[in-house]
Amino acid sequence: MQDTELYRQLLGLSAPWKVVRVELDVPKQRVDVWTDHEDATWTCPECGREAGLYDHSEERAWRHLDSCQFQTYLHARPPRVKCPEHGVRQVQLPWAEGRARFTLMFERFAIDVLSQTDVSGATRILRISWDEAWHILERAVRRGLASKQQQVCRYIGVDETASARGQRYVTVVCDLEAGTVEHVKEDRKVEGLASYYSALSDEQRVGIEAIAMDMWTPYLRATRDWIADAEHKMVYDRFHVMQHVGLAVDIVRKSEHKALRAEGDDTLVGSKYFWLYSAENLPEKYEDRFAALRRLNLKTGRAWALKESLRELWSYRSPFWAMRYWKRWHNWATHSQLKPMIRAAATVKRFLQPIFNFFRHRITNAVAEGLNSKIQAVKRMANGFRNTEHFKTAIYFHCGGLQLHPTHGEA
Repeated sequence: MQDTELYRQLLGLSAPWKVVRVELDVPKQRVDVWTDHEDATWTCPECGREAGLYDHSEERAWRHLDSCQFQTYLHARPPRVKCPEHGVRQVQLPWAEGRARFTLMFERFAIDVLSQTDVSGATRILRISWDEAWHILERAVRRGLASKQQQVCRYIGVDETASARGQRYVTVVCDLEAGTVEHVKEDRKVEGLASYYSALSDEQRVGIEAIAMDMWTPYLRATRDWIADAEHKMVYDRFHVMQHVGLAVDIVRKSEHKALRAEGDDTLVGSKYFWLYSAENLPEKYEDRFAALRRLNLKTGRAWALKESLRELWSYRSPFWAMRYWKRWHNWATHSQLKPMIRAAATVKRFLQPIFNFFRHRITNAVAEGLNSKIQAVKRMANGFRNTEHFKTAIYFHCGGLQLHPTHGEA
């Protein structure tokens, strides 16, 4: 088999395209392949109308998959047609998308590599520059977002994730059923979530049955502004409720620790994280000391007991019995004489409606938290991102559930 026929087969070319020349440069570890076409009727890429050949664009080169570890480049002068409606247009090439610098086969392989490693690692595997690798990643995300079918997300989760140091965040909206990121917006203000709601159709907004979120007022305001019957659809995530109560426990510990140290008592030294653990998650090596601390008559011990008791609220199946339990817990907390716990109880009571919506919808932000962890792993792997737009693109690439591969040229 001649080298031209070999590369025609490797490139998957069919009539009217053919390989006319192959050049091998061993010192540069490079193969260059030139293609040409026979007489043919072409079609306008905009409307599909048949038209004769008008002229050719200047010769271009596309990076292809390596052959025998040699970097391989495909060369051609793309034909152009003159459409009565759209004017002069370059025809669609079978091996590459418009304005691409890589063949379809190379892009598909590069996307697979980029999904498994960071951009810098991909450049070493693919032997391309950082900008070229990022260009492929951006094209994949644009392609995926453009082809994504508009659908109703019944259950969504709203969370923020750190985009950079210095209290810089992005708002992330995810589909809790599909486990995919649906929207990313810089900052965590009202506009960050409102921009998602405003882009939805009326059908999509009405189709939202419940929204899991943390106790963040801007998200509450945006949801009330855009979602009908929002008061019965917002579900304040239990993780964030317990996080709020846990902070109150820590305030009690700090105050008591300061008072004890003033008397020369080191009882609470080194115990900070004991009180923040849930009972079943405490590392085994700390169990004996923590049990001894709980037996002491400590204010921190009473605050911790309040925190652990509140966790039981979400184990109820019936809203009626959950409410009875809540009233008993609230009475206990407000009579505990522990000001931080009293304030925490007041905060929980203020947001009781969205907290109790859990018993209607039974959703949490666990999926959003899982995606948040994946997003932060992507950020660490990349050692951060140059700007927020790059960060958003990476989130969509790794967590958007998008169709990233080019489909042009597939059977």
